[in-house]
Amino acid sequence: MINYLLKKIGYGVLVLIGVVLLVNILFIGLGDPVKMVAGENSDKKTMDNIRKKLRLDSSKVTNFFMYLNDVAPIGTYSQTEIDELKIKGIFIGNDKKYGIKLPYLRKSTQSGKAVTSIIAEALPGTIMLAVAALLIAIVFGISLGVIAAVKQNTWLDTSAVMASILGIAAPSFFMAIIMAYVFGFVLSDYTGLNFAGSWKTVILYEGTQWQLKNLILPAITLGIRPLAIITQLTRSAMLDVLQQDYIRTAYAKGLSKKIVIWKHALRNALNPIITAVTGWFAELLAGAFFVEYIFGWKGLGKVTVDALEKLDFPVVMGAVLVTAVIFVVVNIIADILYAIVDPRIKLQ
Repeated sequence: MINYLLKKIGYGVLVLIGVVLLVNILFIGLGDPVKMVAGENSDKKTMDNIRKKLRLDSSKVTNFFMYLNDVAPIGTYSQTEIDELKIKGIFIGNDKKYGIKLPYLRKSTQSGKAVTSIIAEALPGTIMLAVAALLIAIVFGISLGVIAAVKQNTWLDTSAVMASILGIAAPSFFMAIIMAYVFGFVLSDYTGLNFAGSWKTVILYEGTQWQLKNLILPAITLGIRPLAIITQLTRSAMLDVLQQDYIRTAYAKGLSKKIVIWKHALRNALNPIITAVTGWFAELLAGAFFVEYIFGWKGLGKVTVDALEKLDFPVVMGAVLVTAVIFVVVNIIADILYAIVDPRIKLQ
């Protein structure tokens, strides 16, 4: 297990280095972000100050390694840089200090606020939305899949299959517009739901209030596609498992149909479902971008889209990197879950 985790972490580090290289090529290597932020007609002094503020006052290759040094948990800085950038960590050395530190994602070019703080404020909203969407997908997807398999070739089976096909075919951003307009605008008097809104609202004299009802529409919208896929996977896996000899043996022993289906058959059909669930959790974090923006839900997606509109590259680069880290972590968790659910799978 330890060797496996070390190997996966090593692969993950390589993936993250590749992500850092890619975002540097996209935002720095293919253009000058300073000109985009300051404007083509800005004077040289203004552009030099912005370039220094963005830590882009070196060659593009040097800038890449500087950014890699900033975001890595191990880095080297001068004492002046540690003080000016407020790097938090444990350092040793004289002129050049080496140490273990918190990743430094730099500062927003628009607000001057630390990117780490911006992401820390937005990430809970995205995780909340992704978890809610995934719970909806798991509960309803597995239930519909099991019912469709048990009631094969009936109207229940046909309805579940057709609904799942429609769910897979419908783009999230399109469904978000439809859901927001129909349930948050046209039928808002009946649903009590808002067209747009975040998970907390600052109200004058009353402080911050939780607005969890605003989670309903974006969570359902984001959960439609994974729900459809989980329904199809569950149905397919259950149809295969229900033909196995041990299922017939369980019936022969006098076990009730409910116990056989939900305890024995479903457990052995979970592997492809776990694959979909863990994979879709990472996908939901990325796919939430446009859903969050349409519903005005304050999360990592909305913050990233807003940053792109304002050409706030440090925020965009930080958000992409954090999303990549989540993908790597979820992938490792998925492999561990496979081994827990199916003892035949060995982690090597």
